[in-house]
Amino acid sequence: MSFFEALKLAFAAIVAHKLRSFLTLLGVIFGVATVIVVVSLIEGFNAYVDDKIANIGTNAFSIQRYSIEDYSSVEALNAARRRNKDVSIDDLKALKNAGGSIRDAGGKSGSMADIKFGEQTLKNVQINATTPNIAEIEKIEVNDGRYFIDSEEDTRKSVCFLGSEAAEKLFPGGDPIAKTIRIDGRTFTVIGVGKELGSAFGQSRDMYVSMPLSTFLSIYGVRRSISISVTSTSPETYPEALEEARTLMRVRRKLEPSEKDNFGIVTPNAINELRDKIFGTIQIVAIGVTSISLVVGGIVIMNIMLVSVTERTKEIGIRKSIGARQGDILKQFLAESTTLALLGGAIGVFIASLIAKLVAVGLSVPTSLPLVWVSIALFVSSSVGLISGVYPAWKAARLDPIEALRAD
Repeated sequence: MSFFEALKLAFAAIVAHKLRSFLTLLGVIFGVATVIVVVSLIEGFNAYVDDKIANIGTNAFSIQRYSIEDYSSVEALNAARRRNKDVSIDDLKALKNAGGSIRDAGGKSGSMADIKFGEQTLKNVQINATTPNIAEIEKIEVNDGRYFIDSEEDTRKSVCFLGSEAAEKLFPGGDPIAKTIRIDGRTFTVIGVGKELGSAFGQSRDMYVSMPLSTFLSIYGVRRSISISVTSTSPETYPEALEEARTLMRVRRKLEPSEKDNFGIVTPNAINELRDKIFGTIQIVAIGVTSISLVVGGIVIMNIMLVSVTERTKEIGIRKSIGARQGDILKQFLAESTTLALLGGAIGVFIASLIAKLVAVGLSVPTSLPLVWVSIALFVSSSVGLISGVYPAWKAARLDPIEALRAD
């Protein structure tokens, strides 16, 4: 019996018992759909981290008061609070003038504030305070107007740059450029509007107002820690720039060689490692737990195939009496169990892709379904069917044709 003939017989048997076949596949469908939904959510989050969080700039890393490791536990964070000093404007100037493998350095800080234009007030809007070169380091795109310039940073100008949603809510249908708004009661002139970034996890990334860092510090106080984005001269000099920045910071803080850094350096790799540490475990556990339903589905397929062998005993006897070999009967029932599970896997993948899209649209949660996971899901489901069908197929192939013909 050829492979295509076995496949044809398998489909005929499945179609002949549609309801039973569907009920048999529920375990496989549920298992595959659940695994794929979990994977698509985690992969979508990973892609979001790579694109929006870990991508902190071209050949860039960040120097902050705390490192990622400091957030690993409450005890570690409390110890870092006692040990670590604020990252200051003087640190920024030193890094900016360091030379060597360090190409540039920009400063950032932030807070929340109320924004008002006319009768329209926006409560608790994110305030981003940056030096002008952050626009280049972090690839901030301008939709209208422009970003800050050095002279505005040097003279602490009261100018601001709006996120697209903030601009739309303050100036619905109007042009915000050169208009004045009030931030916590202080007057600022709008000089630009950023390109739309969209939302993630239900939170808008366009509801913000940016101002020069020097202006921000003069209003909200200079005694606060800032974040410094540092770039290397090229991808090849990135490790050297990282080491030069660490050395400079340690020298400025007069740390002994045996002393631990009292500041944090955040790199894309560090962010990805933390992400993998947290979500890698979640992914393994989630897939492991949801895969139990695949095992249950495999057991159901085995039981149904055993029932099918009993029901079709006379059919098997007839086939054997006209020349079908044990291998042909074995191939027929294995093809049927494998096709059953593969159909369940395909339906599960389809349902999971719909759920993932609905979640992405309804909750603004990023999802991604790599083709490799679809292939793995189909391979695993068909393998479950193949393994589950071995014993029923073997039992069918071993039937004595004379005894089988006598069956009712």
